[in-house]
Amino acid sequence: MKLSFQKLFFILAFMFGLIAVMVFAKSILIPLSMALLISFILLPVVKKLESWGLNKLLAAFLSLLISFLIIIGGITLFSAEIVSLSDQLNDFTGKIMNTLSDAIVFINGNINFIEDLNREELVEQGKEWVKASSGSLIQNTFSSTASFFTGLVTTIIFTFLLLIYREGLTKAFVAFGDNQNKLTIFRMLKNIQSVGKKYLSGMFLLIIILGFANSIGLWIIGIDSPFLFGFLAAILSIVPFIGTTIGATIPVLYAFMSSDSLWVPVAVMILFWVIQTIESNFLNPKIVGSSLNVNALVAILSLLIGASVWGVAGMVLFLPFAAMLKVICEEFDQLKPIAMLIGNDISGDDNEKHKTSKWTEKMKGWLKLK
Repeated sequence: MKLSFQKLFFILAFMFGLIAVMVFAKSILIPLSMALLISFILLPVVKKLESWGLNKLLAAFLSLLISFLIIIGGITLFSAEIVSLSDQLNDFTGKIMNTLSDAIVFINGNINFIEDLNREELVEQGKEWVKASSGSLIQNTFSSTASFFTGLVTTIIFTFLLLIYREGLTKAFVAFGDNQNKLTIFRMLKNIQSVGKKYLSGMFLLIIILGFANSIGLWIIGIDSPFLFGFLAAILSIVPFIGTTIGATIPVLYAFMSSDSLWVPVAVMILFWVIQTIESNFLNPKIVGSSLNVNALVAILSLLIGASVWGVAGMVLFLPFAAMLKVICEEFDQLKPIAMLIGNDISGDDNEKHKTSKWTEKMKGWLKLK
């Protein structure tokens, strides 16, 4: 086996160059990537509207308008609960400062690292620090909100353009191949679209199931605004591993601050532990996992790389992109080992006998064991 350092250098240079482009051009690539996934799930709606006699422009516009109205309806539904929670924020701030002050005074009483530590002075200093930092917090919030709406508008525009120019873009990509490979490229593009559509539709169904399960459980326990916290935790589950933890932590902290009884936050913790166990072992593999077919190692790497390159958006986008990369690699003989590394069937377990024998013969050919 010969190792080509020239090829290795070009591969590493390409990878570093690709990451650099993704970092410096993320203001364009993130909305474009989001638009690509959204267009995958809206494509059946657009085709249905076009079958009713609408032209491409009107069909794409109506599909986006329906999606926008659904999102606005969801925000309006929870707006009253959001306002109610914002009114309780001052009370929660006072409770948090008192709890932290009691903890610091208790630790200082046992370790005595600060002399003459006064609890009331500590609480007042904490409140002054919150007031002093509120200005920068508001400024950062305004900046983040402006960036979010700018990205949202850009994503909507990109989605609209992708939907109306989809046939021309498909023909352009197919034209890159020769006559023998045009059908293969077209099939690859259809498979990529299928993976994106199945992933988004699966995530939407999973959010609905988890949202109602969380909300009903919180309502039985007696938490205020159960549907807000329930669906917030379900939406945060889009981010693998980290999102589910954050989604469970928020209602637990709310239960701890709003209830005088300790069993309430404990019951919320048990509720989310049970639901997340069911989601991780049964719901996610059946609903979302079947559409991705990505093993856990690649999923974790996608999460870490996406977070380092694009932040939260990368944590959401890089996992379905890994599944799409697997589809692309499966169409090229030189890249099939990469597809095998990404796939969930890396252990080689296959239930179908003829497929197993086929892979065995192929592996024998690769290893020259015939």
